[in-house]
Amino acid sequence: MPHPHTDPLPPRLTYPWQPRTPQPSVPPRRRPAGPALGRHSDLRVLRSAYKWLRRVATITALGYFTLFLVLSAYAPQFMTLRVDGGLSAGLLLGACQLPVTLAAIAVYEWRARRAVDPLSERLRRQAELEARR
Repeated sequence: MPHPHTDPLPPRLTYPWQPRTPQPSVPPRRRPAGPALGRHSDLRVLRSAYKWLRRVATITALGYFTLFLVLSAYAPQFMTLRVDGGLSAGLLLGACQLPVTLAAIAVYEWRARRAVDPLSERLRRQAELEARR
């Protein structure tokens, strides 16, 4: 005799073509009246803004490093030029790598706070309003 506090297990299908037990029908969800608050164009604008940020930061940092590597490989006479007081052009360009990378990060952060973050915050607020409706 089954235990009174346990539910009986659902029957297992022996054959895949056996009909399943009908589930209780669930009424369809009502869509809110009016257009949705978060439009697809807003998401496209946000996505393109993030793409712009990533591309500019990546091209700046990696582009400078690639330029340094190409000059090192194909222009050794330029890289060994003395710039000032025994400092070579290659050493000067190598020392500038860190400030260029930090500048790329700073521009990324500044642009994100100025243009992208307000747009994403507005979309987030609209999504919260949509979820409450």
